[in-house]
Order: sequence, then structure tokens, then C-alpha cells
Amino acid sequence: MTDAPSYGFDTLQIHAGARPDPATGARQVPIYQTTAYVFRDAEHAAALFNLQEVGYIYSRLTNPTVAALQERMATLEGGAGAVCCSSGHAAQIMALFPLMGPGLNVVVSTRLYGGSITQFSQTIKRFGWSATFVDFDDMEAVAAAIDENTRAIFCESIANPGGYVTDLDAAAKVANDAGLPLIVDNTSATPYLCRPIDHGATLVVHSMTKFLTGNGTVTGGCVVDSGNFDWSASGKFPSLSEPEPAYHGLKFHETFGPLAFTFHGIAIGLRDLGMTLNPQAAHYTLMGIETLSLRMQRHVENAEKVAGWLESHPAVEAVTYAGLPSSPSHEKMTRICPKGAGGLFTVALKSGYEGCVKFVDSLELFSHVANLGDTRSLVIHSASTTHRQLTEDQQVAAGAAPNVVRISIGIEDADDLIRDLDQALNASA
Repeated sequence: MTDAPSYGFDTLQIHAGARPDPATGARQVPIYQTTAYVFRDAEHAAALFNLQEVGYIYSRLTNPTVAALQERMATLEGGAGAVCCSSGHAAQIMALFPLMGPGLNVVVSTRLYGGSITQFSQTIKRFGWSATFVDFDDMEAVAAAIDENTRAIFCESIANPGGYVTDLDAAAKVANDAGLPLIVDNTSATPYLCRPIDHGATLVVHSMTKFLTGNGTVTGGCVVDSGNFDWSASGKFPSLSEPEPAYHGLKFHETFGPLAFTFHGIAIGLRDLGMTLNPQAAHYTLMGIETLSLRMQRHVENAEKVAGWLESHPAVEAVTYAGLPSSPSHEKMTRICPKGAGGLFTVALKSGYEGCVKFVDSLELFSHVANLGDTRSLVIHSASTTHRQLTEDQQVAAGAAPNVVRISIGIEDADDLIRDLDQALNASA
């Protein structure tokens, strides 16, 4: 597509990155189910391997179906480029990989998905990295947590599980003042509800498994680069600013400018970490994104109605949905996510841990699964599942206390969802 900024979101979610196949005229992006690609000649092959020419070498690195998805994601997020990979967790490692090294740290929000908390608090230690957890309601504390070894700041736009909205403008100012990239997980919001780059984010990561694909069929991740960060300014990011031995001293930032991070993610990240997204998964995600705006509108509409009903139920202690006027995140939501707070929130039950277990087991229309962002409404008791590995204090800080249930509202009839929730709440009480 040409002059992409002149098109609206609904048009771009269908057309960005998608062109009729030049060989067959196929209108939908084909699934290029191939491992390797034939080079025109030896000179062409050498140019590709030297990063002197853009093209396809091997599907661990590049694939036409995946490339179409990357272009679509970059366009929807307002970024310069994107790298797709095998899962949201893979995307987080891919985002940090060019920035970090032994002894270096990242400052992260306490309000993260439980698996992300484990990844940052435990797994990255094996690389010699560390994470400092801070409440992002206190930006002075975020700034104070930064030291000479900090290389990034990380948060979620709408936090999983509680639906907490991060003040991305304030976080971006802290990051900018420190000369650091702000990385934002935009999984729960999607680019339809929030574009973190518009609020100053450097990198945006996604679990495309969730709302983007929207049908619970495949896993996938993505890192979108804003193209706005000066990787050479401070000397803190040598992987991007200094000569790369594997490419005869090529300097990624000097050579590729705004696309430096994207090219590094493919040429180094995917080459060596191998977190490849397969073309069939990319195809499913491309098809899912075609209806993203329509689904997100319905997710928001249903969530507002269901959350409002839950807030007044006698068995409910609290509802965290940012779309409710009573939510502490409501004002931030109107600035950061003006189209709505998404379909994810938590409910605290007066009946405690055991009541949550009985409530989940009593639901009939809701599916009890470890996923979110599906067309179907989903439920899970985080303290006994996704956040089980955390201490109770960590669970509370993450918005997943023992008496809390996470709900992902789908696009069914809202009245049917309310009837199912009502009978399950009555059974749990």
C-alpha cells in the first residue's frame, strides 16, 4: 500500500502488508510453507547474507507470510518495523536481547502477567540480567530505581490480570529523561484501543495469541520498533551501535537507521535464538486482525455491561475494570485508551479462595482456560494457576490475590454472560 497514513484503522487492519500474489493473483496472503528459497545466483545469495539486499534466505529468519504480518503490525502500531516470533514470552526476550548483557537490569512494573513476573524475576537471571520491580503509580519510584546498569523500562498498557492502565506518557518521560527505551506490552489493549508509540514508547511487544488472533488457535509474538530511539547516543547499546563481528563490522544503527532494531531482531535475534513464527500461525493471525476493530468494540461493549452488573452483585467485593467510573484507572483510561478499556478485568469475591474455585467450577458458558482475548468468554482463578508460582504478596501486587478471578469477556450476547455469572456467583456464595 502507498501513503498508508491516509487510511483508517479499519482499512489498514485488512490491507496493510497484503498484496495479491504476483504469481497466482491470490487475494488472501498465501501460506508459504517452505523452509528455504532459491537464490537467483551466487551474487544474490552473498548480498542477502551480507544484509546488502532484503529478501528471503531461510524461514527461521524470513518468510513471506510472516513478513506480511510484520508489515501489518508495524503499520497498525505506527512503528518503523516489526519482528514476529513464536509467542509473547519470546517477544519479551527478543525485545531485551539487543539491549541487555551480564550485570545489566531492567525496571519493570509490579502489575504484569504472572508468567512475565516469573520470566523477569527468575528466568532472565540465567542470562546474567536482573529486574527491579516498581509500582508504576509512583513515577518518582520508577525514576529512583534506574541506575547506571539499567537498560530499559517495561510495563503493560492494560495490565493482565487486573485491567490496570499505565500512564504511558509519564512512563515515557521517565524513560526519556534517563535516555532509556520504554518497552510496552500492548497485548490486552491491542493497537485499536492504544498505540503506545503515540505516547512515547520505544518498543511495543504483543502476545498475538490473544486479541490479535482472537480465535484461540495459535501462539505468536511480535516486537514493533518505533524507529525513534537513538541507539548510538549513550554508548549503552553496543549491539546496535558498535561493529557486529558476524557481519564484518557492520553497525546496525549507522547502516539501517530507524530500522536498526528490526534488522537486528531478524539477523541476530531470530538467527541465533530461533524463536520463529511458523507461516500457518502467521496466516491465522492475519485473518484474525482483519476483524480486530469489530471484535474490540464488542469486547468493550460487553465488558462495560457485565462489569457494571458485577459491581452491584452482593457476592462481589470489587471489580477492577478501568471502564467503570469507580475505577482508579478510569481517568488514565480516558487518556491512554479513549476507545475503551478492553475486555479483561478481575472480580474479587467475598467468599474468598474457596468461593473462587467453586465459582469457576460452576460456570457453564464461560470456558475455564489459561488464555484471554478469545471470541469466547474465558475465566481463570489466577492465584491457583497463572500466578500460582508467586508469593501471596506478589499475587496481591500483581492484582491476582487469592480471592480474585480473572475474566476475559468475549463477544457473545452480554445478557447470556450475565445469567451464567449470576448462577455461578449464587452457587459459590
